Amino acid sequence: MTAITMLAPTLKTSFTPSYCRRVGAGVLLAALADFLFYGQPVGITVFIFAVLLAAAVVAMHPAALSNGRIWLKHVALFAALLPTIENVSLLSVVVAVAALAMFALSFAGRLRSAPARIARQLWLFLLSAPFRFAFDFFRWRKAARELGQQRIRLAAIAVWVMPLTLGLVFLALFGAANPIIEHWLSLIDLYALIEKIEIARLAFWLIVLAGVWAFLRPRLPRFAAHRWRALPATPARPAKTAVEDILFGKGAILRALVVFNALFALQTGLDATYLWGGVALPDGMTYAAYAHRGAYPLIVTALLAAGFVLVALRSGSETSKDPLIRPLVYLWVAQNIVLVVSSMLRLDLYIDVYALTYLRIAAFIWMGLVAAGLALIIARIALAKSGEWLLSANLLTLSVTLYACCFVNFAALIADFNVNHSLEMTGKGVSLDTLYLQDLGPSGFPALDRYLDHRRSSVNGDIALQYLAAARRENESWYRVTLNHWRAWSFRDWRLLRTLDKRGLPANPAVNQPYAPGH
Repeated sequence: MTAITMLAPTLKTSFTPSYCRRVGAGVLLAALADFLFYGQPVGITVFIFAVLLAAAVVAMHPAALSNGRIWLKHVALFAALLPTIENVSLLSVVVAVAALAMFALSFAGRLRSAPARIARQLWLFLLSAPFRFAFDFFRWRKAARELGQQRIRLAAIAVWVMPLTLGLVFLALFGAANPIIEHWLSLIDLYALIEKIEIARLAFWLIVLAGVWAFLRPRLPRFAAHRWRALPATPARPAKTAVEDILFGKGAILRALVVFNALFALQTGLDATYLWGGVALPDGMTYAAYAHRGAYPLIVTALLAAGFVLVALRSGSETSKDPLIRPLVYLWVAQNIVLVVSSMLRLDLYIDVYALTYLRIAAFIWMGLVAAGLALIIARIALAKSGEWLLSANLLTLSVTLYACCFVNFAALIADFNVNHSLEMTGKGVSLDTLYLQDLGPSGFPALDRYLDHRRSSVNGDIALQYLAAARRENESWYRVTLNHWRAWSFRDWRLLRTLDKRGLPANPAVNQPYAPGH
């Protein structure tokens, strides 16, 4: 009991005030989130809130500011938040959340250095973030019972007695001295404020508070930390059995590489003959069908090949040092890279015949990442690097790719491509899917305007085209109404509005003249 009594002052000044400071910051951030987001359009407010959350994280760890290179963390965070200025999307928000999580962990001194370990920390942090506030609340209750609940409560309340009391006194004095403040105080209607309390808004506040709490007090699950410490530094590998030595020994791997290289050479030769050499395909088969059928299965083939190389040529194994096996591995991985490039060219041929979509763009990006991963496998074998190095290199490649994608307007890219390659514009290919073009949103307006202008002279009086132009005009009206608020601002929308203002309203195919505003 004496030990607990002696320990109580220390915990009261460090544990409870720390919680109170974070709760206060969390409530303030929830109030700001209510002002920025609740019932409001989303835009530049995401960037503003992220900056405010980062400032709160810095305020919770003032000792970390003594580091002379602390500015690097702020520069890195600002770079990660730039996509939310360009455009608010799921990808840009994910990048911002990941950057804020790393920012918070670094200020708490818990962020590791290797990208592979950082990725594991991010996964654990985001997995436990929704439950961190509830866990810490029950932990605080447990500490309160151990130290004497009444004393903790009194200490937590006492720190607010003086500031709030004097604050009310100063407010009353200012109200008596300043008629404007007196007028503001007279406008406060407590009953009206109570009536405005909404269950949905309370839920919003609780969700925001639980979300920001994970960043204000960044921690990883305890079971993960214990498991990390329990793992040996260099785990011993079990001795090979006789069966394993036969199936995955040097002889088996050597024969497998010879067979695999022959099969892959056959596939590459067929692509070179039919797709790029111009040799006629069998009856009933088109080049588009040939290209489309092979694009995705070949990527699966490349992934299986990469898995085989990683398993068969583990770092430090006998097979990875064999002078005959290594050249065959280099040749096979190089053929896999050629296979991935061939898959990308197949998909490009298919898109030229049909059209571009989000999924096909994602397929292009995925194929590029697979090719980069295969090249990194060669680098790992040639440089004798570890598996953790390979994972870190792939994660860095993926991170840079996703970050770059935040600045690409894929909707505008798809709309421009589909309009420029449509049957109506070029006389070949497939007809433009106007419903899909409208689903792309405001970014497709400029491309749709070009389509309407081109069609206006050739199909004057087309009812379907008139409906399309009317829908285009109505969609732009809704778009302008939505952006008529500072919260919804984004750099991409600002550029688009300038383009639309220069372009003017779309023409009416029925009268062959521009629409008049207000009609």
